[in-house]
Amino acid sequence: MKKVLDVADRRLVAALANDGQASSAVLAAELGVTAPTIRARMKNLISQGLLRVAGLVDPFQVKGLSVALVGIKLQSQMQLDEKLEEISRLADVNWVAAVTGRYDILVEVVTSEDIGDLYSFLDSALSGVGGIASSESFVVMKARRKWIPLPKGARAWFSE
Repeated sequence: MKKVLDVADRRLVAALANDGQASSAVLAAELGVTAPTIRARMKNLISQGLLRVAGLVDPFQVKGLSVALVGIKLQSQMQLDEKLEEISRLADVNWVAAVTGRYDILVEVVTSEDIGDLYSFLDSALSGVGGIASSESFVVMKARRKWIPLPKGARAWFSE
């Protein structure tokens, strides 16, 4: 169930979206509240799973990353929530969504630029989920305004 943010929380989230590195003091001055209020609201939003502050990269400006979208058709619609959860836990997955149209699920995958890593994701990780009737992958060649958190698999590659 979606949770409704009050006006102060919405303003805080908007300010963080503008500058995720802004200090509590700067945010407090901008929003007309105290720094402890900012810290308490952020802590509350984070603990409720409504906010996460993270470093984002533009995968089209960083050498060595590849982004692909994978459309998935399930063998049974009855498994949709289960499969969303399973796929979301795969190391190279940035996000996963149930969608309308010819696919049941759409997945964004971030791997190294080596096409073998995408193949390995499709052949090993994704096929290990089971219950998938078919999939189609689309390598993203270029994008604009694409800032992403690195999924666990890409973080491991970055830290080498």
